[in-house]
Amino acid sequence: MYRILLVEDDEAIVKNLTDILNREGFIVDSASGQTLALKLLDEKAYDLCLLDISLKEGNGFATCRAIKDQGDTPVIFLTASGDEYSVVAGFDMGGDDYVQKPFRPRELISRMKNVLRRSGKQNNLIELDGLVVDIDKGIVRRKEEEITLSALEYRLLLLFLNHRGMILSRTMLLEEIWDIAGDFVNDNTLTVYIKRLRDKIEEDPQKPNIIKTVRGLGYKVGE
Repeated sequence: MYRILLVEDDEAIVKNLTDILNREGFIVDSASGQTLALKLLDEKAYDLCLLDISLKEGNGFATCRAIKDQGDTPVIFLTASGDEYSVVAGFDMGGDDYVQKPFRPRELISRMKNVLRRSGKQNNLIELDGLVVDIDKGIVRRKEEEITLSALEYRLLLLFLNHRGMILSRTMLLEEIWDIAGDFVNDNTLTVYIKRLRDKIEEDPQKPNIIKTVRGLGYKVGE
């Protein structure tokens, strides 16, 4: 899991964005201003910083410069300002990307993953219980043997792996599958896909060790 530092003084944005990123499997700490942000950076290692330019205490440009002076943590600026000066100034201070408010969560998450990949912080091999997923190549292996998955099965597997330790309800899974498939996927179809996926990736599909059922709540992968 990636640890993200969110530097933002709007409490509503902090709450909503933290909830969204948590659902995507990110660990999020937040700071309302420059002083606390730099204190947290002294105490913990962060994979990425989401940084608002307009802060009540300090400002995003100065905070970015201080972050870059402390190490190589990538920075994505979040701001309502879309003027050329702010964009150029942000990059001059060492910013890695720039997202204008209001932003779409999916776009932000995609930008985050791109920055993590460019910075070398994204691990494109995911390993769990003998299963190895190569995200770059879209290949899934168990004990060196390649497993053939359909596009929807592969998306479902990545969804579980990207939310390790979290319980995913059937409603959440259906919403995500709908986004990717573009076709109607009902509750019964989801059951079929989960069974097929277990048949392919579990050593014993009758006693699944990877995709575990949490009775009455949904499914969970990992601790």
